[in-house]
Amino acid sequence: MDRTRFARRTVLVGAAAALLAACSTPKAERVVPEPRIISTDEWGATFPTSGGDVIKREPAQIVIHHTETPNVADLSRDQALTLARAVQKHHMQSNGWSDSGQHFTISRGGFVLEGRHGSLNAARRRDRFVEGAQAKGANDRSIGIENEGTYHSERPPEQQWEALVDLVAWLCDSYQLGPEAIVGHRDVSPSTCPGDAFAAVLTRLRTEVSAMLRPR
Repeated sequence: MDRTRFARRTVLVGAAAALLAACSTPKAERVVPEPRIISTDEWGATFPTSGGDVIKREPAQIVIHHTETPNVADLSRDQALTLARAVQKHHMQSNGWSDSGQHFTISRGGFVLEGRHGSLNAARRRDRFVEGAQAKGANDRSIGIENEGTYHSERPPEQQWEALVDLVAWLCDSYQLGPEAIVGHRDVSPSTCPGDAFAAVLTRLRTEVSAMLRPR
């Protein structure tokens, strides 16, 4: 056997193995536990009219929205399920979209629901996300969270706020994003969303999420 050729082959195989190992390096261990999220199956979502595009990389931003629906006093789980169905129906029938535009929804009672099909499983995988229809010009790089209510002059109630912090912290942990990735809809698209009062507390949201991302 040609020893020079054998040595060269050994070096090449070793280099290829090292490259493969580098490409498949696992993500850091999770710091933030997954919050309770009601899946599309659980709330009875309509099946999308077409499959959502899966983007096989991490998103760069998490976009905060408000639904601009009434600030209801009903904080029940049933209201949360009704909200999810109503949002999907509006997005599909009025907007002509294939599915709910946002990835996740949070009711005023603090219930977290999956919006667009596949969003929850993608976040659990940590290396991909489903392209949404929630922030024009930023859909291919962001995850959108709708918060039930209208927050131009009023802030979200405490239950909703706490659920938002937990969800955003989990998403940041899943995708290895820093708190600077948290933005309002108005920061990426021409919009008044998520309302002046809500936009004014996004700095607080970043601070509280940052605290949850620190290893314990």
